[in-house]
Amino acid sequence: MNIQGKTALITGASRGIGRAIALELAQRGIQRILLIARDRHRLQEVAFEVEQAGSEAVILPLDLTHPTEVNVSIAQAWRDYGPIHLLVNCAGVAHQTPFLKSKLCNVQEEIAINLIGMYSITRLIARRMVAQQEGTIVNVSSLMGKVASPTMATYSATKFAILGFTQALRRELASQNIKVLALLPTLTDTDMVRHFQWFRWVVPMSPQQVAKVFVDGLIQERSEILVGWQSHLAVWCSYLAPGLLEK
Repeated sequence: MNIQGKTALITGASRGIGRAIALELAQRGIQRILLIARDRHRLQEVAFEVEQAGSEAVILPLDLTHPTEVNVSIAQAWRDYGPIHLLVNCAGVAHQTPFLKSKLCNVQEEIAINLIGMYSITRLIARRMVAQQEGTIVNVSSLMGKVASPTMATYSATKFAILGFTQALRRELASQNIKVLALLPTLTDTDMVRHFQWFRWVVPMSPQQVAKVFVDGLIQERSEILVGWQSHLAVWCSYLAPGLLEK
């Protein structure tokens, strides 16, 4: 994908990987970025950094679990700022806890944001992309979308589901000139994972490293963008030595 002169919309843009992707796209010359997250103050900070890098920034403080508000805001943004060429679904939450001690409210939150929120905004944007016969959709999964992790049952389930969703949309929308990609980062040093008790043997990547690999893969139009040698090793190990990976 050639990002020059294009407009991107990024969910989960106020921190972590979403913020890093916004800044990397701005540094690479994208024209405009629509930034979605729940925290207005953090969005304003990211918008300032994006504009310092030379791109126009528009903040849309939204909760993806409120589809009516999202629908109205996206329709208005499309009218005000023109077509969206790139959608990056980065919003997500994770709760690490043994399954037998898990709480239904946390499970519902993971499903609501990681899956239902992604579905809702993708449906809104994809319909408009089909009308213009152009667009790229990127769904942020995880290494845990390939290799499930103990104490992360629901999170892993949502990330596996995102890959299935991505593969299905890729085939459905290809004839409409819509490309659908998946980004699979390894453990990344963000606010979301710093309290995790497991995975201390994994050296986390920085959000900036993930963003650079992402934009390179986006330009090369790779269907799945694996980030980090640990991701490649784990995926190969899951195919060649699944018993070893379990241990």
